[in-house]
Amino acid sequence: MSENTFLGSDWHEKIFTGTWADGAGETYDVIEPATGETLGRLGTASADDVNAAAARAAAAQKEWARTTPAERAAVLRRAGALWAEHAAELSDWIVREAGSIPAKAALEISSAEQICYESSALPSHPKGQVLTSNEPRWSFARRVPAGVVSVIAPFNFPLILGIRSVAPALALGNAVLLKPDPRTAVCAGVAIAKVFAEAGLPDGLLQVLPGGLDAGEAVVAAPEVSVISFTGSTAAGRKVGEAAGRLLKRCHLELGGNNALVVLPGAEVGPATSAGAFGSWMHQGQICMTTGRHLVHESVYDDYVEQLAERARNLPVGNPATEDVAIGPIIDEKQRTHVREIIDKATADGARLVAGGTGEGAFVPPTVLTDLSPSNPAWSQEIFGPVAPVARFSTLEEAAEMVNDSEYGLSLGILGDVGMAMDLADLVDTGKVHINEQTVSDEANVPFGGMKDSGNGSRFGGAEANIEAFTETQWVTMRSSIAPYPF
Repeated sequence: MSENTFLGSDWHEKIFTGTWADGAGETYDVIEPATGETLGRLGTASADDVNAAAARAAAAQKEWARTTPAERAAVLRRAGALWAEHAAELSDWIVREAGSIPAKAALEISSAEQICYESSALPSHPKGQVLTSNEPRWSFARRVPAGVVSVIAPFNFPLILGIRSVAPALALGNAVLLKPDPRTAVCAGVAIAKVFAEAGLPDGLLQVLPGGLDAGEAVVAAPEVSVISFTGSTAAGRKVGEAAGRLLKRCHLELGGNNALVVLPGAEVGPATSAGAFGSWMHQGQICMTTGRHLVHESVYDDYVEQLAERARNLPVGNPATEDVAIGPIIDEKQRTHVREIIDKATADGARLVAGGTGEGAFVPPTVLTDLSPSNPAWSQEIFGPVAPVARFSTLEEAAEMVNDSEYGLSLGILGDVGMAMDLADLVDTGKVHINEQTVSDEANVPFGGMKDSGNGSRFGGAEANIEAFTETQWVTMRSSIAPYPF
């Protein structure tokens, strides 16, 4: 890509430590998943790089925490404006590096803008309580910056899932170590560093450290780090949570999902299949909130399957950078192999392939499966691919049991009669319920998170959740004179 751009070329083969510097790890190619083309080359951080970055961040954070709320808010507002100003270039990177269609890339940019604007209100948000006391004193609880926050972000919605922690953590007076997924470390690492540097964030407060397992372990274990914000798979989240627990560090885990979309009796099938198609196939199903299970009432089941399969057959698949498509590439060969193996195992286990299949090259087409047993891997596992398994139910109680028969509890969509949907919502264990919407939804001001194996109860988004996530509570008392003591 051109060097005469906002991102420029100074990041090539580098990591960001306040300036673009050589990392001790090996450099690697940034690959476009649709074509295999090399888009650039990035450096990686070693454990020693991370530890040095953590020390720099801790030193810079002390001064940042003393800045006025107006100063911190101004940096966040400028960052928000920069996402809009450079939207075309940065969207193009998301399309090419993450394999996103342009509409999804535009959503990421606009969300990053809004997250920064929402975060700009945090410095002046009330952060404490006046408490009663049985002693002759004033008693307060106030929120203070946590210190250094490590943010570990995934590849699928790389910009949103990184900046949703980076922006509020900075706004609340913290420093941040950002470890983006190496597969999307330009659009969700370099871009974030460039925006905040241009916005006037002082050096050392944000450091971008792509790397492997050793870097990941170090951003958790570095002594200066007090809070870890992790978004990714449940398996990886367990390891991060175990390490954080051993070190007595707070860890916010937003993990996987196998989300259900329930189609109630009497639901209008055409709009329902449109919602179901979007929920399962947006960004090739590579979203933690993807509709992984379609639960359809027996009265509309046959029509739903037929119309969903027809939508699958008519959605164009290809390179989103050069073609007008709805479905782009799967992120890399490992993930493509995983998705194809799930489809093959599903059919071997008795599922019927109604539309789609394993596909070729970088692409897996929209796929519809029916006649699945509860133990079929396509029904019971998170696929992270464009696969829509469909099953029928008879009663609302049966639907609730099917929804809850999963280790995950992230998002639920319910389509149809609102009263019946409200009754169902009261019976399920999930972090989000969307009535007459599919399962994929988020906004900058909402507390986002899941239950069960989809997370540890933490939330990102909105003032209350962000203040809880990225500050500590400090108790303060005050007397008019020194208290008397019996010693």
